[in-house]
Amino acid sequence: MSEKKLSTTYKLLRKLGFNYSEEEYGQVSLWRVIKQFFGNIRRKNLQNMMDWAILEPFNPRKLRPILLRKMGCTVGKNVFVGDNVKIDLSHADMITIDDYAHITSGTRLLCHQRNLAGYSVGDNASKLGYRIEKIHIGRGAMIGMESFVMPGVTIGEGAIIGAGSLVTKDVPAWTIATGRPAKVVKEIPHRKEE
Repeated sequence: MSEKKLSTTYKLLRKLGFNYSEEEYGQVSLWRVIKQFFGNIRRKNLQNMMDWAILEPFNPRKLRPILLRKMGCTVGKNVFVGDNVKIDLSHADMITIDDYAHITSGTRLLCHQRNLAGYSVGDNASKLGYRIEKIHIGRGAMIGMESFVMPGVTIGEGAIIGAGSLVTKDVPAWTIATGRPAKVVKEIPHRKEE
C-alpha cells in the first residue's frame, strides 16, 4: 500500500501542536487553513450574538434564525431557536431546519465526529478521521432542552425529541423519541374526528 505524502502545511500544524488526523488534513493547503480560521472566527462571533440578553424578546424567533442563516445553515420560516444552542461551526452549511421547527435551549447540532469504523486495540484515536454528514430537522419537529443531534440524523416532520436525548439515528415523522441513545417511545396518533 502506498503512503500519501503529507503536505507541508499539515506537518507545520502538527509541529505547532494541532492534533489533526492525517486522513482529513494530510493534504491540507495553507489557504484552506487560513480560510477555515477566519470563517470560524466570523461564525463564532455570530453564534455569540445569538444570546445577547438585550435582544431576548426578539432572539428565539427573529434574531437566532437569521444568525443561523448567516452562519450557513438552511433555516425555514417561523423557526424557534432557544438560548445556548450550538451548531457545528465548520459544517454549518450541512444543517437544514424546516419551517416551524423548535430547537430548544442548550441543544447541540454536530455534523462531524470521529469515525470509529475499523478502530482497533493499539490504534491511536487522535489519528482517526471524521465522519461528516448532514443533519435535517423536519417541519414542526421539536428538540428538547440539552439534547445532542449527531451527524447523519434526520428528524422527521412533527417528531418530538425528549430533553437530554442523544440522537444518533433517524427519528421517523410523528413520533416521540427520548433517551441516550434516543429511541422511539411513542407514535403520535391522528386527531379523532368528532
